[in-house]
Amino acid sequence: MAPGAEVEAAAPNIAPQHEQQVQASSCSSVSMRAPPSCSSASTLLLLLLLLLLLQGCHTVVSIKPDTSVIVVNNPEGAGGGAAAAADSDEAVEVSVEEEEEEEGELEVVQPSEEWQTLRPDQAVPAGSHVRLNLQTGQREVRLGEEQLKYWTHTHREAEGLQASFSPEELKRAMKKLKEDSKSVSRDQQQESLSSKFRPMEELKKDMAELDLLVETDLQILRRLLQQLNATGVTVEQQLNILLELEYLVHQVDNAQTLCSMGGLHLILQGLNSSDVRVQENSAFVLGSALASNPVVQVKAVDDGALQMLLRILASTQPLRVKKKVLFALASLLRHFPHAQHHFLSHGGLHLLSQLFRADGFGTLRTRIVTMLYDMISEKELMTQAGLEATLDASHQERLRQYAQLSLQGELLERGWCGLVPELLEASEHDYREKALRALLAMAPVCLTQFRSDGSLLDSLLALRDQYQDMVQSEMILGEESGYFSEMLELVNALRLKMK
Repeated sequence: MAPGAEVEAAAPNIAPQHEQQVQASSCSSVSMRAPPSCSSASTLLLLLLLLLLLQGCHTVVSIKPDTSVIVVNNPEGAGGGAAAAADSDEAVEVSVEEEEEEEGELEVVQPSEEWQTLRPDQAVPAGSHVRLNLQTGQREVRLGEEQLKYWTHTHREAEGLQASFSPEELKRAMKKLKEDSKSVSRDQQQESLSSKFRPMEELKKDMAELDLLVETDLQILRRLLQQLNATGVTVEQQLNILLELEYLVHQVDNAQTLCSMGGLHLILQGLNSSDVRVQENSAFVLGSALASNPVVQVKAVDDGALQMLLRILASTQPLRVKKKVLFALASLLRHFPHAQHHFLSHGGLHLLSQLFRADGFGTLRTRIVTMLYDMISEKELMTQAGLEATLDASHQERLRQYAQLSLQGELLERGWCGLVPELLEASEHDYREKALRALLAMAPVCLTQFRSDGSLLDSLLALRDQYQDMVQSEMILGEESGYFSEMLELVNALRLKMK
């Protein structure tokens, strides 16, 4: 075996015995070849043979008292001594499975993939690879073969963990960041903001140089109202102004700002214009401003908008004007029992019944029936809410106002129980839907008239047969609960109440 080959570690008491055996064998060989009667020439020959024998039996013994004994033998021929040691990097490598430690004295070294020099007071873990460097006479250690298989992956993970930040480091960094931010003065913060953003005055100046004007909604409303109130304004200009106002007043704040600037008075003046286009657009702006805006609703009732709208509906006006006026009237009455009370006291239902009878196309009829259905439904919802929960003062006041309304009694008195069924004869399904929902809402007070109305029963039977066929067509197309199924449910629900 050449120098540098790996052997297993031996016990501490093996080396002395082996050394004695080698010496004994060598001496026995010499004694056999040198008898006492030899001449001087024979003595020289024996000395040469002895030198050759010593060169062939090349033995290296290394004893380490505090750890283990490492023995490396080379029983090969004479020519393998010095040359083999030079070719093996002047080192002897062994694999150490166990290192006996002296408790409290030895330091355990953690090997790596590179050779590390061991001091006499150091020990290595089991499975490490240990060698004796013959050039330096020092012991060296690195990871064993099994450990090297997993060292690369584990080492990379360890490096990744070392590159990351621990929770304590992150806490210290955040604390330092807060302290740095507190140390910055307000002047420095203001200077930093000023460097990022430009003031509005500077932007307006730049816009003015580019013939651009930056206006807020408040400024636009003020400018439009000034133009609308100016003397000599043309009809075309009024139409353009009203169109811009209608876009703005959809926002609740803008509609309230319009009232505070006196714009509502100008809009009501437009309802009295001799030009039907101005009347139409003024009613459109008024309805958009009133929609779901209690502040504007109260202001409009105080300014007499309800009486003005009813007067326009009672007069001879084009259909497009009446449609916009009905839109404004519905926006004023929705969720406003005080306005609904004034509407009933001023004969509003009687006026709507006249419009219903005079409308032969069904456009106004549908709008009127929808408005009546909304008024009945919201009163029922408010009554149910008042029975189920404890409401605040505003809701209690609204509930009290709804209780003072006799809407369904007025409907029965004004003949609406016989007028609404006429809308079922329309060909449009949307018109029929509105009529069916209104009839279901009116059933508690109109049930007797419904049962005695033969034309209503015939209409319901015809609608049932028609929608049953349409539902079958929907099911063939894979629509189990389509629009016509809902229509059929409304027809059957009304028929069931009439039985």
